Amino acid sequence: MGNSRPWISRLQLIFTIAGIGIAGYLTYVKLFAIQPYCAGVGNCEAVQTSVYAELLGVPVAIWGLLTYIALLALWLLKRSNWRDLGHLGGMATFLVTMVGVIFSAYLTYLELFVIHAICPWCVASAIVMTVLFVLSIVEMFFSGEPDAEPEPA
Repeated sequence: MGNSRPWISRLQLIFTIAGIGIAGYLTYVKLFAIQPYCAGVGNCEAVQTSVYAELLGVPVAIWGLLTYIALLALWLLKRSNWRDLGHLGGMATFLVTMVGVIFSAYLTYLELFVIHAICPWCVASAIVMTVLFVLSIVEMFFSGEPDAEPEPA
């Protein structure tokens, strides 16, 4: 996949790794029943122990971690253009991040208006997913190979 803006790819990798770190930490504290560190900001414990902290019996943090790992795999696919599937990896990245942003918005709504508690880690993950979505839009629609210049007469 010919990306004429390599900074997009670098930023996608950086934010994907950040997402893995955030979701990995949240998964760790959830699986080992550890109170998450919130630095006195928000109430991570209320969010992590709410009925909304699981989806289909699986902690939301694990879903997030799996999503970020999938985004890393898609980044590697785009980067290597394995079997000429790089473009498909870009489209899949757009789709995964779009769903991630919608789900993050839903979770943020629940935090604000149902649980009445904010988890800074969850907010950070939502921001990371939003940045990845914006980068995928830029990559998909604005960073294709520039059109060939017309030949001089």
